Amino acid sequence: MKDINGRTRICGLMANPVGHTLSPLIHNTLAERMNINMAYVPFEPKKNELDAAVKGAYALNILGLNVSVPHKVQVMDSLSAIDPVAAAIGAVNTLVRIEGGYQGYNTDITGLKRAMEMDGVEIKDRQVVILGAGGVAQTAAHLCAGEGAAGIWILNRTYENAVALAKKIEGFYHTKCTPFRTEDFRELPKNRYLVIQTTSVGMYPNVDHAAIEEEEFYQMVETAYDLVYTPSETMFMKYAVSCGAKAYNGLRMLLYQGICAYEIWNHTVVPEEVVEEIYALLKKELRVK
Repeated sequence: MKDINGRTRICGLMANPVGHTLSPLIHNTLAERMNINMAYVPFEPKKNELDAAVKGAYALNILGLNVSVPHKVQVMDSLSAIDPVAAAIGAVNTLVRIEGGYQGYNTDITGLKRAMEMDGVEIKDRQVVILGAGGVAQTAAHLCAGEGAAGIWILNRTYENAVALAKKIEGFYHTKCTPFRTEDFRELPKNRYLVIQTTSVGMYPNVDHAAIEEEEFYQMVETAYDLVYTPSETMFMKYAVSCGAKAYNGLRMLLYQGICAYEIWNHTVVPEEVVEEIYALLKKELRVK
């Protein structure tokens, strides 16, 4: 990393816990490769300290911040402005310094879009199943509806949450969005689906499970996109591949949401060769092929 000096701009991540983050690797490598005088550091505010942390960051002239679990919704109360897409999703993950405070953006949605494009996964006119109804599922559902999915099915253990997300999506878009209990997947119309897995099931260290484990579900999967990236091949992906589907993990989304934030902070465009270099660094860090 380049030397820190009196003109270095600071960015960082607010999350709790924060010790596992790969974001400093992404952003500090970007700053070095792009020759931008910026340093990126982790911060770990508690929920009751979040407003003070945002105000303190502004007072300290911090250029921008990423926001992760559990602060993506609560931080919206501390912002001076919110991008319309982030407001529609109901969560922000990127803060950009403006006059008097910070404006909130959601680069999870743009990061997921760019990741899927890079992996060659198309959404338009596809039938899409989203596993989960939490914050990441909201992002995936907004992306799929906005990109012209033919239909969306939300499968979640808590049916009421699936209903709430489906109503929200249908309120913003013309796309039909249908809620299901996860265990009722057999009632899905017989089709070949793009399935986006947004739950934490299968994430390290609990790697031996998937949100759905019955083979008959995976016989309906054409493309499986798991937003978990550790392990690099989840049980969800393994089940899908065993039934002939293509499968992808969430590492490119992690990378591209960071790339999008970096581009906003620094008013720049990161060349794809730099993106691929950092992708290789992330795989090396995670010890994946």
